[in-house]
This record gives sequence, structure tokens and C-alpha cells, in this order.
Amino acid sequence: MNRQSKDTFCLVFFFSLLVVSCQPTKPVVKIGLNAEITGEAPAVGASCVNAAKLYVSEVNQSGGIDIAGKKMPIELVIGDNGSKADESVAISQRLIAQNEVVAMVGPNVSSCAVPSSEIAESMGCLMISPWSTNLRTTRNSDGSFKKNVFRACFTELVETPLLAQFALNNLHLSKAAILYDISSESPNSAAHEFQKSFLQAGGKVVATETYTTGDRDFSAQLTKIKAENPDVFFIPAYYNDVPLIAQQARRLGITAQLIGYNSWSTSDLLKLDTGHCLSNAYFSNHFSLESGLPKEKKFAAQYQAAYGQPPDDIAALTYDTMGLVTEAIAKADSLNRKAIINAMAHIEFFSGVTGDFSFIKENHDPLKDIIILTIKDGKFIYVKTVKP
Repeated sequence: MNRQSKDTFCLVFFFSLLVVSCQPTKPVVKIGLNAEITGEAPAVGASCVNAAKLYVSEVNQSGGIDIAGKKMPIELVIGDNGSKADESVAISQRLIAQNEVVAMVGPNVSSCAVPSSEIAESMGCLMISPWSTNLRTTRNSDGSFKKNVFRACFTELVETPLLAQFALNNLHLSKAAILYDISSESPNSAAHEFQKSFLQAGGKVVATETYTTGDRDFSAQLTKIKAENPDVFFIPAYYNDVPLIAQQARRLGITAQLIGYNSWSTSDLLKLDTGHCLSNAYFSNHFSLESGLPKEKKFAAQYQAAYGQPPDDIAALTYDTMGLVTEAIAKADSLNRKAIINAMAHIEFFSGVTGDFSFIKENHDPLKDIIILTIKDGKFIYVKTVKP
């Protein structure tokens, strides 16, 4: 190749690069995912991320979300909050300010969701938590609802009274003991709501004991509980603590019926329960593969095909949360954050894989059915659906 040919080739190559670089970037809908991928609750983060990716894949295969007459694909921007409050705040700030997401899904655990909700509120971005049941996630200190924050799950204010009634009326148990993590938002709130509801419904609370995140020896608290001879033992704790508490309780001779709440729901609870100390325990949940909902069956099959395992409630709730966010964006017909928040505030009904959602005006907590499950032969077994 002579010099003239080389010069010509270089010019052609340069201009071809220039043309490519000048091509307009295809617009996308950026949705942030603030999840507990590492830290104290990695099973929560794994289910959340898997379900969000599955939902995005399905929407993008159809071209994306309809906005202003055009199909725009979703870009999922994922942040790992390490199951820590300070990290979840930093992730929220980064997703909103730097990544410029139009909405944020998560966090899930309440100790991360509550502080992150303050960031979403102050920075004017829609946040929907799939799994945080703590009232403070969506509410201000005066009880009013935050403008930008919603959830896809029921709250402890709905869940624990129904669980207390189930223990009293269905299991015919009347003397309760409670052991909870005093340093964790959701267990703390659930313990107090259950105690209040159990007493109001005519039961007695004979023992209330606490521990702190990271504790592994519960013998002192359990010895006090045994002395009160309860017939029902409520353990509002995350899945990684529950099997150890149950094991130590049974070794000490506590024979009370064990009951729990939605934080028991991951399959990792069953893996950790090597001594089968949770056999015949009951707990409340958001989702069951056996409740018979058509959308649930389709979602479960798609999730199983994608990940080789059945979905848990966190996966199902995340999938529904992505659906809520997508519907709000489509209704807004815009990527403007304020318009999306306004559209979300006007969604009154949503049918998802976890059932039907009803949003009462200016109430950012959905009204939903509660599922009661029991544990038998190392599996979660559907017992009944309870309407609020």
C-alpha cells in the first residue's frame, strides 16, 4: 500500500468512527435496584436480583415500555447495599444522583429500607420496597405518608394482628412468649404489634425477651421463657437466626408451638434447620406456590426455568414491584420523576403474582391477603389464606 492509499484508508477509517460515535444512543428507562446481595441477608438479595432480571428480560423481549409512542427498553442498575443501613443510603444516593434512575426498587430489609426512604423522599425519586413491612418505610414520624415511597407487601400493622388471631382462634393457644432482635427494625416492630394484638384479643404474654444482631447464644433468654411455660412462642426474626433459636429452645425443653412471620420465608431457613426443630411451625407470608393463582403458576414456571429453583416470596414481591414501577412509568408516559410518582399515587388496583393489590387514596401501603404456611418434611406447606 503506497502513502496515498494509506492516507485515504486512514481518512475513511477516521470518518467511519466519527459516524459511529455520532449515532444517537438509544434511549432507555433506567430503574435502580437497591438489594441485599451480601451481608446478613444474601438470600434476600439473590431472590430480589433474580426476579428483577427476569422481569426486565420479559419486558425487553417485547420491545420495552411504551412511552410517548415509542418502545423503550429497561436498563436495570443494580447496587449491593451489603444489608447495611449506611451502604443502602449511599447506594440510593448513587442510583438517583449519578446513575439518574427514574425509580428505585428496594431495599428489602427494613433496617435498610427506612433510611433509604428518606433519601428517595428528599431527592424526589419513586421508591417501592418489595419486602419491608415496617411502617416507617412509607410513613413520617407524625404518621403521614411519605410522598415518594410505596411498598408491594402488607405491613406489620396488618400481618401481626391476623397472626395473633390465628394463634388464638385456630390453634387455640393463649400464653405467648416473644423473642426478637431489638437492634433490627422489622423484628422490633413486629414483636410490639404482635404483643399488643395478642393482649387485645384476650391472650396473655408471659415473657418478652430480646437479643442483638449477631448473637448466637440465646440460652439466658430461653431459660427465662421456659420458666413461664408458654404454649405459643413467637419468633419475629430473620431466616438466619430462627433455626438456631429453635434448636436451642428445643434442647432446653421448650415445647411451645413455634410461630413466625414473613422473614422466615426463604428456602435457606429450611437448609439451616438441620435438626428439623421447625417442624410443624407456622408463619405468615406473602406468597405460596400452592395458593392456586394462575399468574403465580406462570411466574413460578418461568422462574424455575431461568434459575433451576422455585421462587420465594421475595422473588414474587420483587417481580410485582417491577410491574408496579413499569405501570407507573407507562401511565406517566414520561421519564419525568415527578410525573412517575404522581402516576404511582393514582394506581388504585394491581393484579400481580402475589395476588391483588388495593391502594386506598393517599395510602402507600397495599391492602392484600396474608398466607399462612406450615413447615413439614423440610417443605413450606400452604395452610390458608387470610383476608385483612
